[in-house]
Amino acid sequence: MLYLIGLGLSHESDITVRGLETVKRCTRVYLEAYTSILMAADLASLEAYYGRSVILADRELVETGSDEILRGANEDDVAFLVVGDPFGATTHTDLVIRAREMGIAVETIHNASVMNAVGACGLQLYQFGQTISLVFFTESWKPDSFYDKIMENRKIGLHTLILLDIKVKEQSLENMARGRLIYEPPRYMDIATACSQLLEVEEMRKEQAYTENTPVVAVSRLGSPTQKFKAGTLKELSEYDSGAPLHTLVMLGRQVHDLELEYLYQFVDDKDAFRSKVEQDQEFFKPPPYVPPEENLSD
Repeated sequence: MLYLIGLGLSHESDITVRGLETVKRCTRVYLEAYTSILMAADLASLEAYYGRSVILADRELVETGSDEILRGANEDDVAFLVVGDPFGATTHTDLVIRAREMGIAVETIHNASVMNAVGACGLQLYQFGQTISLVFFTESWKPDSFYDKIMENRKIGLHTLILLDIKVKEQSLENMARGRLIYEPPRYMDIATACSQLLEVEEMRKEQAYTENTPVVAVSRLGSPTQKFKAGTLKELSEYDSGAPLHTLVMLGRQVHDLELEYLYQFVDDKDAFRSKVEQDQEFFKPPPYVPPEENLSD
């Protein structure tokens, strides 16, 4: 059987009891090592805590070498460990599909992920719309497909969870062209970079999905002992030093509940100024009043 096991957000001990019991009886244990990281644990601490050897599974192995992961899983138990929850990335859905095509039974053991733990910033989870991902821009590549989803969320007043890019075991274009297996140092997008890129896209699109005064919440090292939140405008947080990774950003929707706002005040420099920015943003993005269609008066 293939077990997909969520590890939680930070410590090796964040794994559930059932997850740990399962790992201990598996023949092989893989750790997905490119969509996120455990902030307070490394491979050695995981192996010590589990009492098992752990095989690092990079993007290449998971996406093109899944047959190796699934080898023998119809006879033996194989664990595939994922930081957060197993279904936080579409890659893991693909692995399940491949396993079922091979007649391999699959069981999932869930855990906390950024998708639910982000509620710790004080914004209500059922007030979130579509989640987007923001990748590192280059001089020649600045994808903006996320912009339309932010616009859709904002039109109906919902918050937007923005997942920030992680570059692990990436090759430069030169090394790829020359066939050299030389990898770049890991990079993790910070809050300032994310806000600056968002503003850059708004400047390009000019459709006013948001402005430099739109309120956002910086979420840093969620679930770790150094977890931190900071609320401000996009412009303000484009100059914010968010410290060590990992980071996530939330753009506030138009309909901010009073309880949400009250909770956020503990993360701002100036309560009155922040409230004023929220009110201005709500008014700026206020949809036009509903006008019912004219009745058909003809016979």
